[in-house]
Amino acid sequence: MALAVRFWCLFPVGRSAAWGLRLPAGAAGSRGQRVPWRLGASEAMGNSGTFKRSLLFSALSYLGFETYQVISQAVLVHAAAKVFEIEEVLEQADYLYESGETEKLYQLLTQYKESEDAELLWRLARASRDVAQLSGTSEEEKKFLVYEALEYAKRALEKNESSCAAHKWYAICIGDVGDYEGIKAKIANAYIIKEHFEKAIELNPKDATSIHLMGIWCYTVAEMPWYQRRIAKVLFATPPGSTYEEALGYFHRAEQVDPNFYSKNLLLLGKTYLKLHNKKLAAFWLTKAKDYPAHTEEDKQKCCCCC
Repeated sequence: MALAVRFWCLFPVGRSAAWGLRLPAGAAGSRGQRVPWRLGASEAMGNSGTFKRSLLFSALSYLGFETYQVISQAVLVHAAAKVFEIEEVLEQADYLYESGETEKLYQLLTQYKESEDAELLWRLARASRDVAQLSGTSEEEKKFLVYEALEYAKRALEKNESSCAAHKWYAICIGDVGDYEGIKAKIANAYIIKEHFEKAIELNPKDATSIHLMGIWCYTVAEMPWYQRRIAKVLFATPPGSTYEEALGYFHRAEQVDPNFYSKNLLLLGKTYLKLHNKKLAAFWLTKAKDYPAHTEEDKQKCCCCC
């Protein structure tokens, strides 16, 4: 209101404020004469209302901007807190995974199963799969967990197609599901699995696990039974193909990237050399696999295979 009062002091209304306007030729009144024109009270009030509305609009605009700033800051703070929470969860998850606490890890991560974070989702896929492989898991539970793991891996890949781990675990989980969907689906999935393992290696050439898994793919295809090969030839113009030599190359490459990183890689080096009739090198790698410290249930199974 103070601003409005000052405004009207600058432009007083009354006789002394009459403005003489020169009208154009042909208009009412004498040519070239000044015709008195006074600002009426109703017009003054109309201008006052317009000005007040302008002030009100300006005030509301300012308040709206201030509200927007407050909300934006609140959203940023909330987002930062959420990121920090996810980082903490990932640290806990990695610690539990390294400690072999499979069930505790699964319980932790399932609390965040609605997350949109790819790093959390692929870890959840891995945890679901690991619980499925525990000896105490029933067949019904195992099947549920295998499909659950695939769903988490798929979501992780959708959220971040540049994630090496997301491609890797998606491929692993597709392979697991194939055990429940028949030989036709299993052969069809072989192409998809290979594609995602290759992409994982492309994204991270130093990931020994992805290289090892590509070796397993080659090994599995190389030892495919004759009847599966026949089915593959009937169903597909170009059935999946590989050799033991190719598998061996991947296993050695994984070992070069990260020596002794995984008991199964040592075991498969030995088994592949057996397939290639090199008993001396087969014995060398099988002995290494047998002497590998057993940290997990899978490691213990590998040791038994070597005996």
